[in-house]
Amino acid sequence: MSLNPEKYLALVTFLEQLRSDATTTPIVASELRVRVASLQQFFGQEIVPLADENWRVQSYQTEMSKQLRLLAIDVMFLQGARQASTAQTRLQTISDRLTTLIQYCDAILQPEAEGEK
Repeated sequence: MSLNPEKYLALVTFLEQLRSDATTTPIVASELRVRVASLQQFFGQEIVPLADENWRVQSYQTEMSKQLRLLAIDVMFLQGARQASTAQTRLQTISDRLTTLIQYCDAILQPEAEGEK
């Protein structure tokens, strides 16, 4: 199996830090856009090459790729928000999407801890 837990753990750390920053501190949308682009680059360079013969892991990677694209769109919408309430709603959506990505990583790593059959 080519699953590399360290890469997924690094991704989880990246996602958790981004979620924490987006929800606890005032964040500039353009800075968030740059960080999401870095996240997408990390995913493309470090996670995607971990091609796995396990269909379950491949399914999660596909979903993660989709969620990352949607995250970039959410950030674009955040940049376009003119009212504070709209910006807050967009930040909550971004936070929820980051949580989903973290859950996908956890699901991939879970069988590793239990000894996948």
